[in-house]
Amino acid sequence: QVQLAESGGGSVQSGGSLSLSCAASGYTSTRYCMGWFRQAPGKEREGVATFRSDGITNYSDSVKGRFTISKDNAKITLYLQMNSLKPEDTAMYYCALAWFGQCPGLRQSDVSLWGQGTQVTVSS
Repeated sequence: QVQLAESGGGSVQSGGSLSLSCAASGYTSTRYCMGWFRQAPGKEREGVATFRSDGITNYSDSVKGRFTISKDNAKITLYLQMNSLKPEDTAMYYCALAWFGQCPGLRQSDVSLWGQGTQVTVSS
């Protein structure tokens, strides 16, 4: 059974940094699309960044230049380094797994498996 286990997140002041991790267990394919979505209270879930197994990355305009998505080459662990955080980055962040061909431009409807979510709170 494939599972996604997220870690990281927490609370930070505006301008600070946080790092998220997502470990995929039970997944044996070498071709995949993984990404991060977020959902703020009262708002729809939105895509943040994606990483395809061949190294192709994609970012939403709102985080481009501040967030970096990466993967551990030894295992399927996805990271999201978040710098220069803003209060509007406050949200529940979800890790997502999908078929290789869904990247870039991964949509919610294309996600095969979601993580449980981890909270990021940025205070002004």
